[in-house]
Amino acid sequence: MTTLGVGIIGCGNISKAYLSLAPNFNGIELRAVADLNKDAAQARAAEFGVRAETVDGLLAASDIDMIVNLTIPAAHYDVSSRALEAGKHVYSEKPFVLSLEEGEALRKLASSKGLRVGSAPDTFLGGAHQLARRVIDEGHVGQITSGTAFVMSHGMEHWHPNPDFFFQPGAGPVLDIGPYYITNLVQLIGPVKRVAAITSTPSPTRTILSEPRKGEKIPVDTPTTIHALLEFANGATITLCTSWDVWKHTHSPMELYGSEGSLYVPDPNFFSGDVKLTPANGETEVVPMWGHPFAVPNDGERANYRVSGLADMALAISEGRAHRCSLELATHVVEVMTGILAAGEQGGFVDMTTTCDRPAPLGPDEARALMAS
Repeated sequence: MTTLGVGIIGCGNISKAYLSLAPNFNGIELRAVADLNKDAAQARAAEFGVRAETVDGLLAASDIDMIVNLTIPAAHYDVSSRALEAGKHVYSEKPFVLSLEEGEALRKLASSKGLRVGSAPDTFLGGAHQLARRVIDEGHVGQITSGTAFVMSHGMEHWHPNPDFFFQPGAGPVLDIGPYYITNLVQLIGPVKRVAAITSTPSPTRTILSEPRKGEKIPVDTPTTIHALLEFANGATITLCTSWDVWKHTHSPMELYGSEGSLYVPDPNFFSGDVKLTPANGETEVVPMWGHPFAVPNDGERANYRVSGLADMALAISEGRAHRCSLELATHVVEVMTGILAAGEQGGFVDMTTTCDRPAPLGPDEARALMAS
């Protein structure tokens, strides 16, 4: 089994998760980190026993085969482009890029270099969501015809130390949290055909409630409440509501309604949770978990297998197969999200110009093959 050397660019909050979880997986070895803030890179390097590099140094390093791009969303395209130009495979945090044009440009560049590109989220590889996939694929709810998805809270300013970018173009609840939900919908029922939306920005500013900037007001320059309608290529219609203007609600994260029953899917932001099924004229029951390793709690009471998408991509490169967190999937999800925002601005439907295959399912055996013994 080939092991790919991995370097991280961007040493913010999320880098800790990648560095701490990477040793759990085959096919990858995290060797170095870089950040424009040299102190941040040196601190992360010291914490996890890897070396600190400049960005240029990391891109030039001969022992680095793949770059994990953990920069802010506005920098994703530039950093990923530089990594590809340097001859490195790229795996990006979500959102992959901020426009369809950027995604297409990276596809062409990667193709010309013979390199792979992948992107988070990988939570859809979790045991719960792969169980939901199996329920659908085995026909237990028939043809999916409609559904709902809700991701609503009161934003990030109460916990994040520097929440500014969450409320700027390139973020907001659709581009920041939407990738989890839309990616999971695509892996469950296929690509999206067209979208419509109504968007709003109820508050022009937010007050930071976390330290060290508690009390500071920051501007809001992107919609924070979005009600969208997604029509899928298979004919299903899904209502997606994302908002950072809601204190409390009682909506389920995701419900899918089929010709033979209803399926209740847990929060796609996480790897595990109860999958519930109501067959036609039957009672709602929890679907028994099926021994999937990515449903086993490993982070307190939670199952947290972030990095599984990166490991799957590394092994796919070695095995010459398609990786599940693919550029095509990520680009399609970006077009869906940006299409939602465009529909909110202009009214009417926005047709999708991209499509993608559903990623291959990840059963228990395939998941175990990703994990280090």
